[in-house]
Amino acid sequence: VTMSRTPDARARDTQTKQIQESITHVEKHFGELCQLFAAYVRKTARLRDKADVLVRQISLYADTETPNLKNGLKNFADQLAKIQDYRQAEVERLEAKVVEPLKGYGTVVKMKRTDLKLTQNARNREAKQMQQLERMRQRNPSDRQIIAESELQRATMDATRTTRQLEETIDVFEKQKIQDIKKVFGEFVTIEMMFHAKALEVYTTAYQHIQNVDEEGDLEVFRSTLHPPDYQSRLEIVRANSKTSLNRTGTSMSKSGTLQVCLIMTGAKPCRMEDLQDRDWARLYCTI
Repeated sequence: VTMSRTPDARARDTQTKQIQESITHVEKHFGELCQLFAAYVRKTARLRDKADVLVRQISLYADTETPNLKNGLKNFADQLAKIQDYRQAEVERLEAKVVEPLKGYGTVVKMKRTDLKLTQNARNREAKQMQQLERMRQRNPSDRQIIAESELQRATMDATRTTRQLEETIDVFEKQKIQDIKKVFGEFVTIEMMFHAKALEVYTTAYQHIQNVDEEGDLEVFRSTLHPPDYQSRLEIVRANSKTSLNRTGTSMSKSGTLQVCLIMTGAKPCRMEDLQDRDWARLYCTI
């Protein structure tokens, strides 16, 4: 029984177990990362859709407002819409540069499991040949023992070869995994930085548009709607007519009093005021 597994075979078994654990960890965690990044992208896409709805609502509201506020809101909505264009680019880049590479690791892991299975099969054949050789040694048939030893040697060589191949392929796998992690996470940060840099620039412009709304100008427009132009015109006409009427009344009273005094003093014949000519007024004045 002690000869059923040589030290080299046991070392290869330990090595294979470590490789298997490494592949399992990658399969598990890369799968979870892929799902979470995909959910992140979907959330970002939903945020883009909600922002598009917000842009339309702001534009509709702007159409009901005074000119300066309307213009400010329209410009604000335009900038917000521009941000959603950048967000769409963010979604597409995340999908291509982050989600897809992680998703591709499903195929990579399957290939590595196939390589691992080939190695394990070779190890199993070696172990089987060892067991057969052990049984033959106990029975002591020399000719069959020689054949078994020959088979064991071939099985051991096959196991050693496949183990070496597995080591090489898993080494490439580990190196590629590290490089891919660096690239995927680097792409994620770069894409997010690009979006937020552009968004900050556009948000700044949007802020300026809404803060530059002329409040006093719009208040004047609003106040004018409370007193329409035709209403103002009628009011001014009424005021002007009232003033003219008062002036005429005062003038008539003044002229009438003067005329009566003049007629009394001069003995002139009474007549209507509108019949008097300028020269008559002058004569009366001179007479007085």
